[in-house]
Amino acid sequence: MPTKPDTTLPLGPDSGRAPGSGPDTVLDLDGLEVHYELSSGVLSRLLGVGTRTVKAVDGIDLHLRRGEVLGVVGESGSGKTTLGRALLGLAPTTGGRITYHDLERGPRRVSSMRGAELRHLRTDVQMVFQDPHAALNPSMTIETAVGHPLKIHGIARGAELRRRVAAALERVGLAPAEQFMEKFPADLSGGQKQRAVIARAIILDPRVLVADEPVSMLDMSVRAKILQLMLDLKRDLDLTYVYITHDLATAKFFCDRVAIMYLGRVVEIGPTEEIFANPRHPYTKALLQAIPEPDPERSVPRDLPRGEIPDAARPPMGCSFHPRCPVAVENCGWESRDLRVLLEQHWTRVDPATYEEEKALVGDLDHLDEPALEGRLGNGAGAEQVGGILERIRQENPEDPFWRGVADLAAEDDGLHVRFGPGEDPPLRPAGGVEVACVLYPAGTSGEAESVAEGSGGGVPPNSGQ
Repeated sequence: MPTKPDTTLPLGPDSGRAPGSGPDTVLDLDGLEVHYELSSGVLSRLLGVGTRTVKAVDGIDLHLRRGEVLGVVGESGSGKTTLGRALLGLAPTTGGRITYHDLERGPRRVSSMRGAELRHLRTDVQMVFQDPHAALNPSMTIETAVGHPLKIHGIARGAELRRRVAAALERVGLAPAEQFMEKFPADLSGGQKQRAVIARAIILDPRVLVADEPVSMLDMSVRAKILQLMLDLKRDLDLTYVYITHDLATAKFFCDRVAIMYLGRVVEIGPTEEIFANPRHPYTKALLQAIPEPDPERSVPRDLPRGEIPDAARPPMGCSFHPRCPVAVENCGWESRDLRVLLEQHWTRVDPATYEEEKALVGDLDHLDEPALEGRLGNGAGAEQVGGILERIRQENPEDPFWRGVADLAAEDDGLHVRFGPGEDPPLRPAGGVEVACVLYPAGTSGEAESVAEGSGGGVPPNSGQ
């Protein structure tokens, strides 16, 4: 019989407890990684295309304090749901560690748990899933579904199980419980289903609830009621929440702290009031500007990010947000793929004849898809003309952050070479009352962003010939 891994962490000064965690810490995440290998097909293998890796969660450090509500906010694809699933061992970690501070057994490493250890964890850490319609088995009555965790863990059966199910249903507002216990999920409204899902989550008396978009599938009329219910349960049951959402408006109402995620990384984290009053990261600012304004008479500026979220299997070099950032500077991580995007966006704005003429001079762009600090356009004979194309693009929008990253342009025998300066992948650093991962907030700053140079920001003009 294989030996069960020991997930208990040694106590004392070398216990492995993360820096910044304390006696009130419930969960520690230290360099957490959840990576998925994309299987390649037969054709890809024949062409020599290697397996790609999606870094769904990429080196996250977080400390969840007892009794708080930590919001994890980001667009679809940012990795927030994968992070929540990893906390329960539902998504296998590929690096780093998750430590759960068990009141009875001491600190225990979630990322090493298997079998019985993992089942025991789920008596303390439970999840409320996004879609209540899919979270409940349509063939189970509400009594069976809500009481199922008690059966799985061998906690209660028979009359005691029924009593505890009734108490859980009453607590979440499904009262009188006898009217709901024999019903099936199809007999309930969306809000009632979510209340049943919450009842199932709290029936084991957990310490932590991971709520994954718990109100996004509900009508607007019941969202506030469900959030208020969750706050009441937090107060009555001494719960700690990880609240996963893409909706900053509900995060402002519900959370004590907010962590902003982008492409598997936390780019800003801090107290909710501070995040909303003085957002530092450009992505956080963009998310706040996207919040709908209910007053039709009030005009709100919308400086939203350009483009789409990049491919998570091949994220941008340097800061992953730089291709969409309106205030990116020279050391944000500009690369060859940004050059291709610049040209293709330009060609969407010209007539077909101009496109054909410029495309013939620039040549094939596929080689620019390999991330590099240099990109080549055209051939030696047409290098000057290609430089003219870039100059026209620059004149269309001289304030485009792309030009801040251009370090050098040189006409050589094989074409025009566009070179970029080295980029920085910024870690989270203190900035005022928050932590932010942005080159505008270097280590040791007071929390105010460094000024961004006007115009090109020091970039080399495309017609410089340097």
